[in-house]
Amino acid sequence: MGSRLIATASVAALLAVPVSALAQATTEALEAETGQAQAQAPADARELDRVIVTATRRSQPLKDVPLSVTVLSQEELDAKGIVGYEGLAHTTPGVVLNRPTANFNNFTARGIATNGYNANLQSTVAIYIDELPISSNGNSTILDPSLYDVERVEFLRGPQGTLFGSGSLAGALRILTRAPDPNVFEASFLGDLGIRGSGSLRQRYNAMVNVPLAEDTLALRVVAFKRHEEGYVDNIGTGVDNANTIDTWGGRATLLWEPNDRLSVQLRASQEDSNPRDSGLTNPDLGEDVRYSDRPDRFAGKMTNYNATIGYQFDGARLTSSSTWSDYRAHFDVDLAATFGHLIPFGLEVPYQDDRFVQEVRLVSDSGGRVDWVLGGFYFEQQRNADYYYRSSQAFLDARGMNNLPVNPYYLRFRNTIDQRERALFGELTFRFNDDLWATGGLRYGSTQAQATQQAGGYNSNYLVAALTGATGPLTIIPIEEIVGLEAKETGPSYRLSLSWRPTPAITTYAAVATGFRAPIVNARAGAPSLVNAEDIIIPFGADSDELINYELGLKGRWLDGRLAANLALYHIDWNDIQVQANRVSDSVQFATNIGGAISQGLEFELMARPSASWTFSLNGSFNRTEVDSLTPEEAAISGAVLGARLSAPRFQGSMVVDYGFDAFGDAAGNASFSLVHVGGFPGMFPNVPGQPGTVSPMFDYTESYTIANANLSFAFDRFTVGAYVENIFDDRSITYVHPEAFLDGRYARVPPRTFGVRFGYSF
Repeated sequence: MGSRLIATASVAALLAVPVSALAQATTEALEAETGQAQAQAPADARELDRVIVTATRRSQPLKDVPLSVTVLSQEELDAKGIVGYEGLAHTTPGVVLNRPTANFNNFTARGIATNGYNANLQSTVAIYIDELPISSNGNSTILDPSLYDVERVEFLRGPQGTLFGSGSLAGALRILTRAPDPNVFEASFLGDLGIRGSGSLRQRYNAMVNVPLAEDTLALRVVAFKRHEEGYVDNIGTGVDNANTIDTWGGRATLLWEPNDRLSVQLRASQEDSNPRDSGLTNPDLGEDVRYSDRPDRFAGKMTNYNATIGYQFDGARLTSSSTWSDYRAHFDVDLAATFGHLIPFGLEVPYQDDRFVQEVRLVSDSGGRVDWVLGGFYFEQQRNADYYYRSSQAFLDARGMNNLPVNPYYLRFRNTIDQRERALFGELTFRFNDDLWATGGLRYGSTQAQATQQAGGYNSNYLVAALTGATGPLTIIPIEEIVGLEAKETGPSYRLSLSWRPTPAITTYAAVATGFRAPIVNARAGAPSLVNAEDIIIPFGADSDELINYELGLKGRWLDGRLAANLALYHIDWNDIQVQANRVSDSVQFATNIGGAISQGLEFELMARPSASWTFSLNGSFNRTEVDSLTPEEAAISGAVLGARLSAPRFQGSMVVDYGFDAFGDAAGNASFSLVHVGGFPGMFPNVPGQPGTVSPMFDYTESYTIANANLSFAFDRFTVGAYVENIFDDRSITYVHPEAFLDGRYARVPPRTFGVRFGYSF
């Protein structure tokens, strides 16, 4: 039995669908049934506390962390076929990925969302690659990074403002990549070929090599990946079938130097280039997988990061300094003509560049004493330079005699610069009354600020009014002067308090209260009236920080010698001064503002069972109830919200996995698995039209409940693994996303079609 367990684990590490971190404990407990397995795994490796996380900025057993955390190792990611955000959302209780199309990724955790797009708003879940926060606002492309050769992924649910700052209002996703090993030469390859829908080819290739350069002290680790995924949506406006094809490539190189047992220096460079050829959003009136735009809607990005991390071990504490420089170049091209029912050509192209610098220094005490502590400082700086090019079409301008624009066919061109900064000091202290009772308190005090500047040198025109009224002849050109916006600034604390108690060695419980916040928002066109309807809303200045407080009770336990394990969390959230996105009706200009408050209440659960050496079962999910509970008539009028309105989150979301390991032919180990993922439907936005109280928005709609079934069969040999899989077995094509804005003809995203594929890997 022991050899089969070891071989089966090798299969699961690449191709099957095993359970998440809790299942590691159940597997190891069963290994204890045989002397061979027991000889190969020390006793402490068979305990749940071997699952180590750094969610609290120190290495700590998962069972002792007073947070609701889902942890996935690289082996589990490979086994589940998870290569990006979608798979992470499916395996994390209480989390939904809102993805209108490739490179637009916004997570909702614990129901904290007013729509799935977050246009003009900072995301409510912070996304980190190592020490770099990459999440931004909903107008930004947020790349879906490769999840190959990572140490682990940690999804922290609930506000994480104390240790992770602004943007972690409802949680934080941490992607932690692997460090080089100076003592082992190793390499690996993973390939994935799939056929999606009616014949679209999906190709994914990943490779890694680790090269020791000096024994015990110096090593280089290089990772590369490439994906080419043919689309399945036809654009009848451009005449292109399978228009939403995407090409992505990239890699990273990490150099580690450890000259002695106290000092470590790690240098890392990475790049990812993602280029979708068109959007995947569709118009159901045209067909299930059909869209219309005059040109491809393209949301592409290229992210280049450089990081230097220096660690030094003092007597009693470790000092870590992490410096990250990031250059992100992207473009956002979209057909806006649906704003006016396609009466006139109207589109937008926004090439932009984000330059970021992030510095964090922290001193962390060694664990094991009665008091553990963390002290740190954080600095974040970003400048975004965005060129806004609003366009007509050359044929339309020629036909109307409007072709006197400085640069045809662009009727409005300007550059907007936004400078953002965040500074903070933070600390956390844990006091242990005894081995089974401890308290933790954390505090972060910092400031966030943002300022927008409209640069001089652009121009505007009367195109929209002239085009909509049927006018002909030359347009009036209006030079754009520099406008320096007011500075939005917030200063204040966020905190976290928790009390943990271990009533038995198998159970850890905790009670916690924590706060989170988002940075203030400056509207790029603050104060601007509508040129189409002078009676419409004047764009407000922006939105102040919103605030959230989370009350939580949790339990983490394992029973029956590790054959049964569970994580449970019960929470109540008060969300106040909510930042919301809205759009002016007459011209669809986006803006941000604040409204009153909402509540979110729910239960999250992760259950794992291993009744025998061959069978593993897992079940996770969440029940959630959210609604607006505080709203003035003025706030309702400008936002379209109403009292009692549901927020944009499902009432139930969950997944189930059944995994079976068996002895196959020869020395091969086999593994078969089946999984189900279910996400309930939810409203895509607030129900009413901004600026028109009581008028139900024609854009208001719900996503559909959907259930995805997946199956895998795989075999592991000595170094080679191979397997076959089916994703979305029953070809559920439900609507998973509804866009809240009127300017898009296609506003709906669906579950991708059924996919058949094979995976193959080799390691040495």
